[in-house]
Amino acid sequence: MPGSSPLSCILAFALAFAGADAVLAQEALVTNQPADSLSIVDLAQMKTVAEIPLSGKPAGIALSPDRATAYVTAPEGRALIEIDAASHRIKRRLELGGGPLGIAAHPTRSEVYVADWYTHKIVVVDAGRLAVAAEITVGQSPSGLAVTPDGALLLSADRDSDQVSVVDLAMRAPVATIKVGSRPFGITVSDDGARAYTANVGSDDVTVIDIAKRRLVGSIKVGRRPYAIALSRGKGFVTDQYGGTVSVFDAETLAIVKTIDACDHPEGIEQSAADGSVYVACWGDNELLKIDPVALKVTAKAEVGDGPRAFGKFLR
Repeated sequence: MPGSSPLSCILAFALAFAGADAVLAQEALVTNQPADSLSIVDLAQMKTVAEIPLSGKPAGIALSPDRATAYVTAPEGRALIEIDAASHRIKRRLELGGGPLGIAAHPTRSEVYVADWYTHKIVVVDAGRLAVAAEITVGQSPSGLAVTPDGALLLSADRDSDQVSVVDLAMRAPVATIKVGSRPFGITVSDDGARAYTANVGSDDVTVIDIAKRRLVGSIKVGRRPYAIALSRGKGFVTDQYGGTVSVFDAETLAIVKTIDACDHPEGIEQSAADGSVYVACWGDNELLKIDPVALKVTAKAEVGDGPRAFGKFLR
């Protein structure tokens, strides 16, 4: 099952860009793992308008700072796929080996970071050349990745080490590790770069981290097998895979404010910079949901391909 067993089981069922223009949040690019495809969803219509065939069971996704290019990890294909987001065409493919899963992009530089589940390292990719530029050893089975808005740090949720590695991107080396809950999978950084949040699938909670002080702020009990987190309108939204829900907490008090009935195995989640709407990929229902961040309810659905994962930043 996802986030609770080795990669082969996880894959059978995971950058915010500072200064990006909010009007660009018009599409969702949803990785469909069993379908070997990428669904392009028009967010105004909540309708899939294109389907890009891929290979290698795509899972993770990140976008370049201008959101013109998408980068998709293909764990079973052991590759990184570069896609022109406007023309919906595959541009290049980089063979990586190992088990590429989580992915993030630098907010200003032409660099992409790929978590290799099997070799316990982060692969730094020069996006201009689409070539490996460096490798950084972190904890066991790195999963979700997030870059701070200033581009200085990369945070890696090291699932089987129950920790977050803090990587100095200039030094290309970890500068700290922070113990969190059991089996952290998704990780999200606040827009101001002050806090990070991990979804811990083993302990059914979210850990809140003060990034500058490298210490825990607190933890929040959520639903079963939390997968990933989005932040919108002063609240955190957590996809609870096994609960079929989205847990909503107050970002200041860390108290649960509502549990939203969502879908069968909600997984990838991201908030729109345009209006704060929260979008959720539903693995079991083959849908993308739209949640109103004020009313705290599902307001629209779009059909996508089989097994949507959308692990990362997928809105443009």
